[in-house]
Amino acid sequence: MSAWPVEPSVAIPVTLTAVVYLRGWDRLRRRLPRRVRSRHAVIFLASLTTMLLALSSPVDTLAERWLSVHMVQHMLLMVVVAPLLWMGAPVAPLLVGVPRTIRGVVLAFTNGRVGRPLTRWLVHPGVGWCAFALSFWVWHVPALYDLATESDLWHHVEHACFLVSALLFWRPVILAWPARTIWPRWTMIPYLALAMAQSLPLAAILTFSDRVIYAGYSSVDDQALAGVIMWVPGSLPLLLPILRLTFELSSGRVAIEGHHA
Repeated sequence: MSAWPVEPSVAIPVTLTAVVYLRGWDRLRRRLPRRVRSRHAVIFLASLTTMLLALSSPVDTLAERWLSVHMVQHMLLMVVVAPLLWMGAPVAPLLVGVPRTIRGVVLAFTNGRVGRPLTRWLVHPGVGWCAFALSFWVWHVPALYDLATESDLWHHVEHACFLVSALLFWRPVILAWPARTIWPRWTMIPYLALAMAQSLPLAAILTFSDRVIYAGYSSVDDQALAGVIMWVPGSLPLLLPILRLTFELSSGRVAIEGHHA
């Protein structure tokens, strides 16, 4: 546990993503210095580092024994890593950073007859919110949760669902360049508030239940701690942008300056 080994199925994609991003960021930085800034690269790499730490031993090893540590993993992926990835304004650097052939395929698909409506549907705030809530509740159903703790494959699928759904959810909140808003900015306040509220019933169940819900764990106290982690630290990353949006909208600033600038 002291060696902090990183599983190749996590380390390789993360490393490739970092290389592609930095390659594209360096090119765009020379052409668009006012749009692509150093802080974007720092935040993006910090998000990838956080993901590596969350999915590596000893955190991943302890998550097999303690529900509270497993909950920390989930919260990091959904409310820390995902928004930080968007704050790194990754779309343009990743697109420019890949080989030209791959970039051509991606652009052809996203502008094609099938890809264009599919992309529009995926980036719609309503889809992102529903994906976030569904992923959260479905994977906390005891049968599926136990399946994920018993199988490495399903554990990876669970984490992938959490991350992808969180990326869809946070996109309209962060509005990383070159994204454009679909809903008025004030709607992001109830959007975030409802997302925070939908997790509270599960947090309360875990916190106050007098029996162990998930078969892979044996401690009611550990389960209660997991509920508290979901309840308090898990809500703060949703509450902070609500407060910021409220301040900026009340002062006449429509966009979240710096996130997509």
